[in-house]
Amino acid sequence: MRPDDAFERCLASLYGAALDDARWPAATSLLEETVGTGGSTLAVAEGFDDDARLHFVRVFQRGRGREDLAREFFDVYLPHDEGIPRLRLRRHGELVRVPDLYTEAELKTSPVYNEGLRRMGSRDGLVARFDGPEGLRIVWGMGDPVGGGWRAGGLGLLRRLLPHVHRSVLIRQALAAAEALGVGLAGLLDNDRIGVVQLDRGGRVLVANAPALEILRRGDGLVDRDGALEAWLPADRSRLRRLVGGALPGWLGEAPGGGSMTVQRASGRARLGVHVSPVGDAAADFGGRRVAALVLVVDPARRPRIDAARVEKMLGLTPSEARLAALLAEGLKVREIAATTGWRENYVRWLVRQVYRKLGASGQVDVVRQVLAVDILPRR
Repeated sequence: MRPDDAFERCLASLYGAALDDARWPAATSLLEETVGTGGSTLAVAEGFDDDARLHFVRVFQRGRGREDLAREFFDVYLPHDEGIPRLRLRRHGELVRVPDLYTEAELKTSPVYNEGLRRMGSRDGLVARFDGPEGLRIVWGMGDPVGGGWRAGGLGLLRRLLPHVHRSVLIRQALAAAEALGVGLAGLLDNDRIGVVQLDRGGRVLVANAPALEILRRGDGLVDRDGALEAWLPADRSRLRRLVGGALPGWLGEAPGGGSMTVQRASGRARLGVHVSPVGDAAADFGGRRVAALVLVVDPARRPRIDAARVEKMLGLTPSEARLAALLAEGLKVREIAATTGWRENYVRWLVRQVYRKLGASGQVDVVRQVLAVDILPRR
C-alpha cells in the first residue's frame, strides 16, 4: 500500500471513530497494522504530578480492548512510574521512545519498566503527550514494534497522524460533555447542549441545530454569511477558513483533516470552542450535496445543571460530596470547582478521592455516568 493511501485510510478511520465509539477498535487495529506495532494506549488525565487524576484510559492490542492490562498498569504501576515527570517536560506532540524516559539504572531495576511495560508490550514503544483543554493531558502510546524494530515508513506515518489523534480526542471530549456520544449525524442535530453545523463539500451550511442557529442569528462569534460559516473577528476568520478548507475533500480525493480553535465573541462572553471534522468518504459522492464536514460549537455557558440534593440522596453522599459530584458532571474541573465553591483546591481533590471511593469509581467518567443516571430518573 502506498504511504499516502495508508495515511488517508488511517485518517478517515480516526475521524470516523471520533464520531462513533464503536469504530475505535477498528481504527486502532488499522493504525497498529499500518504502523507496525502490537498495541496502543490512549489516556486522558488532569495534572501530571502526585495529584494527577486519570479520567479515561484505553489499551488495545490488535484492535481488542484490554481493560485487564489497563487496570493493572494504572492501579499498580503508574503511581511509581519514573518516566511520567520526564514526559511532562517533552514538547506538545513530540514523539518519544519509551526507553528514553528512563535512566540507565532504571532500565535495569525499575519495576515499572521491567514488569509493567513488559506486560503492556510497550518497553520499546513510542509515546507522545498533548495539552488538552482546561488543564487536561492527553497521552497516546504505541506498543513494541512488530519484528523487533521500527520501520522508517511506519514512523513517518505515525508522525503525520499524531496531530489528528489529538484532534479526534478533542472532538470526543466535546461530544462527551454534551452527552452526544454515539448518536450519529442525525442525532447530533437534536442535541441542545452543543452547537452542530453540517457543511457540504463546498463548505456551505447544509443544516444547523438550535444552539448553533441561536449563535449564528446573534452573530456572537460565528455568523452565516451567504451560506458560508464565518468568524466574527477577522483574525479568527482566516483561521476558521483554513480549518474548514482542510476538512473538506479535495477534487483529487486528497485526505481531509480536522482541527480545533476558539473564537472570540462580540458580546465579550467566554470564547466559543470550535471543532471541525471531516465526514464520510471524500470520493464517494461524485460531487453531490451531502454532509462533508461537521462543525461542533461549544459554548462554555451551556452546561447541564445537576440537582446536588438529589445526587446526595440517591448516591448516599454528603452534601459537599454531592455538590462536587454534580459540578464534575456539569463539566467543571478542579480549579473551576474551587473558584465556584470557595473551597481550596486541595480540599476539592480530597473530595474527589472520597467520591471515587464511595461510588467505587475508577475515574471521573464513572462518576459522571452515575450522577447523570440519577439525574434522569423520573421524579415523584
